[in-house]
Amino acid sequence: MAKEILMPALSPSMTEGTLVKWFKKEGEAVKSGEMIAEVETDKAVLEMEAFDSGILKKILCEPGTKVAVNTVMAVLGAKEEVIDYSVYTAKAPVAVAVATSVPVASVASDSAPVFSKSPLPVTGSSSVSRANGRVKASPLAKKIASEMGISVAYINGTGPGGRVIKRDVLSSKNSGGGSGGWGIYPSGPIIKDERIALSNMRQTIARRLQESKSQIPHFYLEVEVDVEAMLETRVSLNKAFEKLPNPIKLSPNDFVLKAVAEALRKVPAVNSSFEGDSIRQYGNVALAFAVAIPNGLITPVIQEAQNKNLKQIADEVKSLAARAREGKLKPEEYTTGTFTVSNLGMYGVDRFQAIVNPPQAAILAVGATVKKPVVNKANQIVVGQRMSLTLSCDHRVVDGAVASTFLSELKRLIETPALLLI
Repeated sequence: MAKEILMPALSPSMTEGTLVKWFKKEGEAVKSGEMIAEVETDKAVLEMEAFDSGILKKILCEPGTKVAVNTVMAVLGAKEEVIDYSVYTAKAPVAVAVATSVPVASVASDSAPVFSKSPLPVTGSSSVSRANGRVKASPLAKKIASEMGISVAYINGTGPGGRVIKRDVLSSKNSGGGSGGWGIYPSGPIIKDERIALSNMRQTIARRLQESKSQIPHFYLEVEVDVEAMLETRVSLNKAFEKLPNPIKLSPNDFVLKAVAEALRKVPAVNSSFEGDSIRQYGNVALAFAVAIPNGLITPVIQEAQNKNLKQIADEVKSLAARAREGKLKPEEYTTGTFTVSNLGMYGVDRFQAIVNPPQAAILAVGATVKKPVVNKANQIVVGQRMSLTLSCDHRVVDGAVASTFLSELKRLIETPALLLI
C-alpha cells in the first residue's frame, strides 16, 4: 500500500518549508528511521526522517521549492505496486519555486518599475564591452587588476571588441583608477542591481519583528556597569583552565549570561510572557542568546540556566552556537526561550536597543566594553572599563519599577563577579 511522505511541521511557527535536497532517488529502497531529505525551516536546515519503509516510487517536489506543511512530497510503495500519482498532485498545494536572486531589470509587475535593458552605468567612454552584464577582460588583465585592487568594471577596454587588456589596467593605475575616479575608490555602482528572494528565515524574522514593534508597547532602560573586576576574574580563570585536560576559555558574554540567569532568579517577574487575559510566569530560565548566521539570526536556548554554573553555560554556548551556524539545531533548542540576550559588543557597538522577541517579555542588549574616564571612590579621575546594558520590555507584562530592580541586580552581579562563582 502506498505511503505518503509529507512536509512536516518542524517548528511551532512553521507553515511551509523549502526542500533543500533528497537523500534518495526514485527506485531506491527507504527504511523507516532513515534520513530521506533535508528541509529548510524558518529557523534552520534540518534532516527529515522517513517514518515508513518501501521503495521511493515517485518524487513530487523538486529541490529548491517551497512546500506547505502537510503537502505530499513523495510516495513510497512496494516494488511492483502501480500507483495513480495524479491523486497526490491534485490534492497537494502548489509548491512555489524559490529564486535565489532575480535581476531587477527582468522583473515587471504593477509594483515594480520596468528598467531598460541598457547596461549599468560605467565611468568612462562607451567603449567598455559587456556580455550578459559582464565586462570582457583578458585573464592577465583580471589578475593584474586584482593585485592592484582595481575593478575591471571601471576600466575602458581598448582590446578587440572593447576587451580590457593589460595596458588598460596599467594605464588605469597611472591615471588614478579610471576616468574621473581613484584606484581605491572607483566611481560607479557599488554592487549589481538585483532583487533577492527572501529565505524562509528572513521572512519569519521580518514578520515577527514587525508584529513585535507594532503590537508590543516597548519601553527601554539603560545602565552602565563597571566590568573591570569581571574582566580580571575572567583572565584569572582562563589561566587556571589552561592546565585542565580539556581547557576552556570563558568570554565576557558567558559572565553576562550567568549574571542574567541569577538576576532572573531574584526578579522572576521579568521571566514572563503576555497571554491575552493573563501573564505567564516561567519556573525555569530558558535563556536565549542571539547568534548571527548567514541567512539571518537565530536564538539558541540554554535550558534551566538558573541551575548551571559558569563553566556549564560557557560549554553550552559554544556547542549551541556552533550547531546554529551549521543549521543543525533541533526546534526545541531555539523556540523555547523565556528571555533573550543580544550582544553586539563584539562588533564594536557601544549601545543599542533590541526588539522584544515574542512571546517573551524582555530582551537585554549588551554593548562593547569601553575605556573611558571615570571618577573613583577617592574622587579621582581614572581610566575605567564600562559596559552599557539596555533592557527592552513589554510594558503589558513588566513595569518600570520591576525592570529597574532587575537591572540593579544584574549590575550588582556583574560588578561583583565572585557571586557568579558560588
